[in-house]
Amino acid sequence: MSFVGVLEAVGKDFAKGLKWAVQYAVPVEKLVGLLFPAAAPVATALASATTLIQNAVVAVEQKYAASGVQTGTGTQKLAEVMTLAGDAVTSLLASSGITATAAYVESLVSAVVAILNVQPAPAATTTK
Repeated sequence: MSFVGVLEAVGKDFAKGLKWAVQYAVPVEKLVGLLFPAAAPVATALASATTLIQNAVVAVEQKYAASGVQTGTGTQKLAEVMTLAGDAVTSLLASSGITATAAYVESLVSAVVAILNVQPAPAATTTK
């Protein structure tokens, strides 16, 4: 499924899409904490950063879905996600000792989008 396809599905049903997107960040944090207790603070920071990024991606996609312009906008969407979450993610990671440049945060955004791309899209709901 393409980046736009996943985000279209998420953007069409924001509340359900957000819940679906966020569920993938939380188990990773808990697993790292159990397996590597010394890394738990970093795992918590990364999980929180991932959640911030996921929320920003969903918000941006919802905006583009509402406007009907969803294709050919990857660079613009990345810029908006960075505007919404970039500074917060950088600060959050810095508090755990991770130096995060803009390029590093952009790579995290790309990783989050890649994870969302390999997950099955939420089932569409029909109303009668």
